Amino acid sequence: MPQRYFMEIAYHGKNYIGWQVQPTGISVQAKINEALSLFLRQTVNVVGCGRTDTGVHASTFFLHFEAETPLPEDLMNRLNRYLPPDIAIKRIITQIPDNAHARFDATYRAYNYYIHFNKNPFLTEFSFFFPWRPLNIEVMQQAIELLPQYTDFRMFCKTGAGSKTTLCNLYKAEMHLNETDQTLRFHLAANRFLRGMVRRIVGCLLFMGKDKISLQEFKAVMDGRKSQFPKINISVPPQGLFLSEVRYPYIGEQ
Repeated sequence: MPQRYFMEIAYHGKNYIGWQVQPTGISVQAKINEALSLFLRQTVNVVGCGRTDTGVHASTFFLHFEAETPLPEDLMNRLNRYLPPDIAIKRIITQIPDNAHARFDATYRAYNYYIHFNKNPFLTEFSFFFPWRPLNIEVMQQAIELLPQYTDFRMFCKTGAGSKTTLCNLYKAEMHLNETDQTLRFHLAANRFLRGMVRRIVGCLLFMGKDKISLQEFKAVMDGRKSQFPKINISVPPQGLFLSEVRYPYIGEQ
């Protein structure tokens, strides 16, 4: 009988069309499938904790897979030697429930989105260069503090995403400005996220910081009194987004 395992990985998303296997382009999932199939000498199709879009990074990402034979003791080292430098295996977890599921069992997911205000070639692949200052930080802070009061985030869902429900329980919504480094970090944590949700929330907050969307307009859309924001294309680029934390009731932190 096949044995199920969990794996924690990290990846730099620049060279991939996202996590999920697609008809065209190279995905992170395809590279993991290829490596595991090679070393386990069987066809392996891993299941991830979610989907990240093209160019999005993950400092933490969980997946599960099944093996028909016991895992080689040095499997993690073999995988890390075989996989490209932008994908790393952090750990393989063997003690999990028989029916454990990487996607459906995750109870907590967190993302960070990074912005830098001064041009920096060493940040360009991991942060969004946003030179428009000053920003109305006060109204941005007021808006982000309101977000956990809501559960319906359809206004931030990518068109055509096909979500069965637009309801999410948002546990944290924070913004951290570092005046010394001239950087800004957004932190959002929830039980689940809609496709494109984090990047659209950040984009909306930046438009508010530029006084292009008022706090009253923000509240009207969130309350359902208006159907959409004045600026439709509010999404920010993918390179600043990191999946940073995923929690399960049966997996401890490392």
